[in-house]
Amino acid sequence: MKKKQFKAESKKLLDLMINSIYTNKEIFLRELISNASDAIDKLYYRSLTDKKVKIDREDFQIEIAIDKDNKTLTISDNGCGMTEEELENNLGTIARSGSLDFKENLKKEDAINIIGQFGVGFYSAFMVSDTITVTSRSIDSKDAFTWESSGADGYSIEKSERDSVGTTITLKIKEDTEEEKYSEYLDTNNIERIVKKYSDYIRYPIKMEVEHVHTKDDKEEVHKEVETLNSMIPLWKKEKKEIKEEEYQNFYHEKFFDYEDAMKTIHTSVEGNVSYTALLYIPSHAPYDFYTKEYEKGLELYSNGVLIMEKCADLLPDYFSFVKGLVDSSDLSLNISREMLQHDRQLQLIAKNIEKKVKKELETMLEEKREDYEKFFKAFGMQLKFGIYNQFGIHKDVLQDLMIFYSSKREKMITFKEYIDDMLEGQDKIYYAAGESIDKINLLPQVEKVKEKGYEILYLTDYTDEFVIQTLMNYDGKEFMNVSSESLDLDTEEEKESIKKENESNKTLLTSMKDALKEKVTDVRFTNRLKNHPVCLTTEGPVSMEMEKIMSAMPTEEKIKANAIMEINDSHPIAKKLKSLYKENPEEVSKYAQILYAQARLIEGLTLDNPAEISSLIVDMMAK
Repeated sequence: MKKKQFKAESKKLLDLMINSIYTNKEIFLRELISNASDAIDKLYYRSLTDKKVKIDREDFQIEIAIDKDNKTLTISDNGCGMTEEELENNLGTIARSGSLDFKENLKKEDAINIIGQFGVGFYSAFMVSDTITVTSRSIDSKDAFTWESSGADGYSIEKSERDSVGTTITLKIKEDTEEEKYSEYLDTNNIERIVKKYSDYIRYPIKMEVEHVHTKDDKEEVHKEVETLNSMIPLWKKEKKEIKEEEYQNFYHEKFFDYEDAMKTIHTSVEGNVSYTALLYIPSHAPYDFYTKEYEKGLELYSNGVLIMEKCADLLPDYFSFVKGLVDSSDLSLNISREMLQHDRQLQLIAKNIEKKVKKELETMLEEKREDYEKFFKAFGMQLKFGIYNQFGIHKDVLQDLMIFYSSKREKMITFKEYIDDMLEGQDKIYYAAGESIDKINLLPQVEKVKEKGYEILYLTDYTDEFVIQTLMNYDGKEFMNVSSESLDLDTEEEKESIKKENESNKTLLTSMKDALKEKVTDVRFTNRLKNHPVCLTTEGPVSMEMEKIMSAMPTEEKIKANAIMEINDSHPIAKKLKSLYKENPEEVSKYAQILYAQARLIEGLTLDNPAEISSLIVDMMAK
């Protein structure tokens, strides 16, 4: 038997394959099954155009056989088979594809799904086997031929026997090593698992003899029967009108291991520049690891029902990483690599379409099923917010209309648009307040005056919320305004003039209080923005008191502080007390300043630097 040599470039590639540069070795079976499916496709297509070829599609099948004694795994099909020349061309040159040639030669109107690719995919079998033997008989020949290779040294082709048309591939499985347990590819349960994982939706039955152990009269009996391992028809390729909601949910439970039903199912098919079918789910709750580094986003990616990648991260933007599901496209090559996918234009088009589809479905849920959307937002709103302020806000226009916040006036969650639609005449700001909870925000002194003026306030209770607002800057031309900001302007001209005079006439008092507090505040002043409370803290600049609190809790040495201003209610009895005290006993004013500052911090939910000192000051004053 004369041995033939692979071409130099093929030999290098084969050597890499044999020495297994891939960690996911089990994909070899996916490749061989896909090739078998292609061979059957070709014969079926031939039968439609060639009257001499008479075949019943019901007879098509792929068979898998395991021989543990001889350590062989065999994959057989009754497809079109290969001539001696085709064996030479398809298997003698790596990366040459009989399937690909066939597909390219088809006219568009004769389009047929070809998913495998003899070449690199076929040679992946060398990752698990020492020798590959291919016996094939073509529909165009009475003779069969056997191709055999033990690796990079070369291959042989000789005439042989095969009773019927088709191809049989026999793998001599490698011996186990310390690193790899190759014998697992001779285990029926493992083979069944691999078929289910990668080839469950191949359109032809994949059959294998399976052992079942039964216990009878305390004795184990082994019963063997041939079973079909694959379901053949993917749920997502059925007509939507034929699928019940229960089927969608059962598929979701089985595929994505969720004990609860998905909140929303999105089943869509697109044809055009890129064709694909997507079956997507929006979960009803966040996985336990969703907001951790361990969580891995991505959709399952199929090429004509054959799994290419379990988690294709490039199909989802980070802010929609909660979406589960899959995409199946005939426009993607089965053998495409992860690196190629990142630059694949068709994949980018699919990803853009999916982003638009998910956004549209969320907007529909927001408009038509508010209760469901609020439940969704509670679980995944944080991720949407992260999408707004991440990457300097480049995605804010995509996500801003999906935001909802609690309204002080309506006492429920509302959108920015709903806020604007109900603004008072002449109102040009969207007012918000930040705090740990709705109840605590309600207690803020700064909130009282804004409510009294009749303005609606959005309550921000997540630590990310203020970052979102600052990234957006405005909505529909309306600027956001923190009710705790020093620049809040709700006073009439008369009120402004009155408080200005009050601060000017008490300048030395206020300066002494600021000096007593040192760097803790940038200013101390009287205000008419408070109603019943004696004191509050407002801020200058982008960092609010709530943001200071959040940043101070972060595990970093750099502590960012807000530019705080202590404002004292001019109509409160404490203002009168301070003025008289400064005239009679100015030294005592510094103690009042520290107590009032401590009170203002506590109202804001902030900690005190020295609570013991404040406690002593209060006790000392009470004792007088």
